[in-house]
Amino acid sequence: MTLLSGGIWGVLLAAGMSTRMGQPKALLPWMGRTLVEYQLEQLGESRVDGVVVVIGHDAEAVMGRVAGRMGVRVVENKEYERGRASSVVAGLGEAPVEAKAVLILNVDQPRPAWLIDEVVKGNVQGTSKITIPVHGGRRGHPTVFDGSLRSEMLGITEEGLGLKEVVRRGGDRVGYVEVSSSLIYLDMNTPEEYREGLGRVGEFKARGSA
Repeated sequence: MTLLSGGIWGVLLAAGMSTRMGQPKALLPWMGRTLVEYQLEQLGESRVDGVVVVIGHDAEAVMGRVAGRMGVRVVENKEYERGRASSVVAGLGEAPVEAKAVLILNVDQPRPAWLIDEVVKGNVQGTSKITIPVHGGRRGHPTVFDGSLRSEMLGITEEGLGLKEVVRRGGDRVGYVEVSSSLIYLDMNTPEEYREGLGRVGEFKARGSA
């Protein structure tokens, strides 16, 4: 990761209460480290130029896993109980105002660097303000938002459906990039989904993402 304030920044959301999981998702074991450590490593190996990680619930424990990493800014969302939108706003507020684009990813949606790069490449080569990955006709994550949408994103609310507000206003601002893996659908909110995710780790390693 080359730290460029005007480049593409990742915002990793790791502040949630993990109510359905029953334990902090950011601290779940994943491929020899915790989930939050894995995702920061993969973002660091990708084409993003810097990362903001948003912590909240169990902030002290998560901070111990993320503090001091090169190219990573940490912000604590003290209003994390209000929902994901508050964490997006907190993370975006810590990203450089001159960032060309921002990639939003939840910590319970692990993505290998090579898959992140497919999305980033689609954004860089495209002309859309919002880039959403698709595979097999189905949309997934992460989504990349152009820096010109910063003010609009800072105004989102949980009541207004968060980032969906921005996407739904998109019209011809929204573009789709076809990616090579269904891992863009992986979302681990429950113990069952976590076990299913663990059963797919071979797909993460398949292209050298260790």
